[in-house]
Formats: sequence, structure tokens, C-alpha cells
Amino acid sequence: MSPPGRRQGDDRSAHEAGTPMPRIAEIAARLQAYDPQALSAEAVGEFLAQLVTPVRETESVGIFDALGRVLAADLVSPISVPPHDNSAMDGYAFAGAQLAQGALRLQMMGTALAGKAWPGQVQAGQCVKIMTGAVMPAGLDTVVPQELVSLEGEVVSVPAGVLQPGDNRRCAGEDLMAGEPALRAGERLGPAACGLVASLGIAQVEVFRRLKVAYFSTGDEILSMGEPPREGAVYDSNRYTVHGLLTRLGCEVIDLGVVRDQPALLEQAFRGAAARADAIITSGGVSVGEADYTKAMMKKLGDVAFWRIAMRPGRPMAVGRIPAGEASGAGEAVLFGLPGNPVAVMVTFLAFVRPALLRMMGARQTAPVLLKARSAEAMRKKPGRTEYQRGIVSRSADGGLEVRTTGNQGSGVLSSMVQANGLIVLHHAQGHVAAGDAVDVMMFEGAI
Repeated sequence: MSPPGRRQGDDRSAHEAGTPMPRIAEIAARLQAYDPQALSAEAVGEFLAQLVTPVRETESVGIFDALGRVLAADLVSPISVPPHDNSAMDGYAFAGAQLAQGALRLQMMGTALAGKAWPGQVQAGQCVKIMTGAVMPAGLDTVVPQELVSLEGEVVSVPAGVLQPGDNRRCAGEDLMAGEPALRAGERLGPAACGLVASLGIAQVEVFRRLKVAYFSTGDEILSMGEPPREGAVYDSNRYTVHGLLTRLGCEVIDLGVVRDQPALLEQAFRGAAARADAIITSGGVSVGEADYTKAMMKKLGDVAFWRIAMRPGRPMAVGRIPAGEASGAGEAVLFGLPGNPVAVMVTFLAFVRPALLRMMGARQTAPVLLKARSAEAMRKKPGRTEYQRGIVSRSADGGLEVRTTGNQGSGVLSSMVQANGLIVLHHAQGHVAAGDAVDVMMFEGAI
């Protein structure tokens, strides 16, 4: 049975339900001016929105396990919140219509405490001392804060003009009404949403299952931890940054390590990943002229497009689907082939892969939120490509937001991503930026 306040979701995947998966050529035909060798960042987002489909399987989880999960069905409130009219502050409750008389002298008849309703009746010229959150006694609709009155024994003097009828009263159901959706399907549950669920007395929620994402690095020049340094080789950082990005997103990460440039090993890795995961992410081996087998294996195994995106950093990217093979009984996994440079990996993930994965997770809000900040420096930029510059956002002297770059914007300068707290997004048609100009910033908080 479904827990209270939940509508049961469909427990079948889109593949099992027979939903046709759009092919690369079909999506490309729908997009205006699609050119895989000169694709705008905006076109990439449009393409991926059509390529990926949400998972359909759901599961019931407790509130403590719901953080970051995506709600699979509308959560209907079984109660009104608050359930009764109550006081918004400590003070004295009375019938607000009496304020038309001007200053008031009210006889205090008792005290209403939070969690314990006051049972008496209040007449004109009378009031009840009331605590924050206490149920408003019958017939009373206004609370005067205790600091605005003067006391003479049991007589409360309310000066004229300090409040209006109905002030400082929380009405029943003003937050949530019984029978109405408290949260909508597709909501990614944060701390506030988890608290809201708990406030309704609902112990479990129906969420989409975790997205399974397999990841591996490619290249004979990549060193794994524990290997001794050698000339021309570098230690693999991409595997760890991508693992962190996927973990922060709430995915189930399948780490396949480093796969060498050998066709048999690559084929085994791709097929194994497709059999176990909803999505596959690789780094390296997708640039034009790459001297390895990664691109060839992608072409052999799947329906894959190779792009040159009008962006900096991160120009090369591969996307498509890789089938798991008939023997496995599984369907296809979405492929994201990212460039090899460390910063380019993170930028393409944040700009394109993360929104696509959120869509696959069933989330309604997938596009990154951009903030406006004043540039603290001039930035050179030609129209015709989107640039993502590492930036540091801070408060200016006048209290507004300003942003400056981290300096060297090379795609291999990973330390700049540590220094930055966001990406300055210079859009496709945008030109040079002067100091003081407003720019968009994609903040890292919640993503990195």
C-alpha cells in the first residue's frame, strides 16, 4: 500500500514500457541549423533534452533517506497546516472589530498556551494572554504584541493605531490545505522539503530510483593511483572529479577505472557499462584526430554523434546511446563522451551533462540558475562561441555582487576550479566585457 499522502507511481522503465527512443538523426532533423561541427551551447541543451528520457521505476523511502531524491508523484497533504488559527507571537488575543473604537482597555480572562487550547469564552472588552503557536480562542482574530501594551493588574491597555483587525494571526491552512498537493512530482527534495513532509506526518515518500551512471577514463597516458610516474603520463584526476559531481547529484556511481586504448578492453567496458547503467560518461578520446580507439569503438557499438561545440573550454564532445547487447536483456545507456582536459570535463559536465542527468532523474528543474554580477575586470571575447570563465563572486563595497576571474583560464589549470565559486557565462552572441558590465554566473554551490 502507498503511505498516506502519496499517489502510486508507474514502476516500469521507459524501455520496458515500450517507449521508442529517438535516434540521433531524428533529433538532428528537428533542430534548426544543426551542424555537429559548429554546434552552439544552446543547441546542445536542446538536443540533450530530446535525447534523454526519465527513469520510471520508483521506490518508497523514509524521510532521512529522501534528501536529494526526486519525488515520483504529487504528495497530497492529509492535513491542513496550520490545523487551526493560531497566534504568530506572544501577546494578547481579542476580537479585532473593537479597534474601531480607538484605544482599548481589555480585561484579561486567562492564558492560551501552545499545545493546549484555552477552553473559555471571551466577550467584548476582554482578551486572553496567548503564546506563539497557541490556538486562537473562539471568536478572537487579532493579537497585539505584548511589547505594545501596558498592564494594570489584569487590565491590558492597547493604544490606538498600532495594529489592524486580523494582525498577528496565522489562519488555518494558510500554508497547506488538506487534499491539495504539498509538493509536485519532479520536486528534488532538499532539507526544507524533507521538513515539510515530516510536518504532514508522512513517514515515507515515493521517489524515482537512483540513476545509475558508469564512468571510466580512457588513454594509455593515464596513470592510476599507486602507479609510478613515467614520462608523458599524467595521474587521472577526471575520474575523481566526475565521481564527486555524480555523488553530489545523488547518482549511483559505477566506477570502471581507467580503460586502455585497446579495442577489446574498450568494447568490454562499453558493453559492461551499458548493461549496468542508465548513462555512461567517459573522458578523453573524442577530439578530432585522436590517436586511439575510443571514437571508433563508440561508432561501432552505438548510435553516436561527435560534436565540435562553439564553446571554450570543452569543444569536443560525443553523445548518443550504447546498447547493452541482446544477451544482457537490458536496453541502452545514454553516452556522454567528454574531452580529456580536467577543466573542460567539469565545464561540459556542469553545462550539459548535469541538466541531462537531472532530466533522467525525473526532476522538473534541470537548467542551471544564473545570477547577475558586475564584472570587476574587462574580458576579451569574440561573438560566435560561449565561454565559461572561472570566476570568484563576492560582495562589492556597495553591497552588490561582483565577479572577477581566477586568472589563467587554461583548460588544464585544475587549481582554478578550486579557487572559483562559479563560472562566468559569456553567451554565444556576446562580445567584449568592460569592467562594470553585468554578466551571468553559474554558481557552483550545490553542484560541486
